[in-house]
Amino acid sequence: MSTTTCQAVGFLLSILGLAGCIAATVMDTWSTQDLYDNPVTAVFQYEGLWRSCVQQSSGFTECRPYFTILGLPAMLQAVRALMIVGIVLSVIGLLVAIFALKCIRIGNMDDSAKAKMTLTSGIMFIISGLCAIAGVSVFANMLVTNFWMSTANMYTGMGGMVQTVQTRYTFGAALFVGWVAGGLTLIGGALMCIACRGLEPEETNYKAVSYHASGHNVAYRPGGFKASTVFESNTKNKKIYDAGARTEDEGQSHPSKYDYV
Repeated sequence: MSTTTCQAVGFLLSILGLAGCIAATVMDTWSTQDLYDNPVTAVFQYEGLWRSCVQQSSGFTECRPYFTILGLPAMLQAVRALMIVGIVLSVIGLLVAIFALKCIRIGNMDDSAKAKMTLTSGIMFIISGLCAIAGVSVFANMLVTNFWMSTANMYTGMGGMVQTVQTRYTFGAALFVGWVAGGLTLIGGALMCIACRGLEPEETNYKAVSYHASGHNVAYRPGGFKASTVFESNTKNKKIYDAGARTEDEGQSHPSKYDYV
């Protein structure tokens, strides 16, 4: 997969994940009434992060928002915070990713800057996906705990007879939407981080070495510049030394006319 394709796929998956996180946050079907023991009922209840709704058999639906903040369970407030943080990080990462796309040129922005922006947006998408998955999982764990507690309270009394009928809640559609959206955002962020490596400019492995040659070791030719090797320079120096030694010996062996004066 090329760098541009990897970056584009990660960007599209992150957009889908962001849309899914927003949809899951505003949905009212985080928990729905369990109809296993009572399939025929005149009232169907379901709850979300922001309000609870009651649907009657006639089709009339009435929703009541949560008018309090401090009176809500701490786990519900934590789920709200996680979903909001995930959405905010996804929006910021999406804005950064738009300017980091390889197919978009803005001014004199080089590839190294785009690589850093792509890595930043990918990290934001990964954190956003983890926040969404964690928030949905915390709410699902709270539902499972309340479900088994309600089941245990239903079968109490003498002889194991059912004394009271309590409303039990199970997983709603919003939980599955949140899990899928968090997974898409997480995968999109990972692809953006992978595409970051392809956007970085390649560094050459050749290292420049400067050669300082002396004047007598340099030969100028029409074909270009040529510097003699160390072996050649040593050979030439040896020849010069030998020639000088022979010249001195010859001068001493053959006397000149001034020696007789």
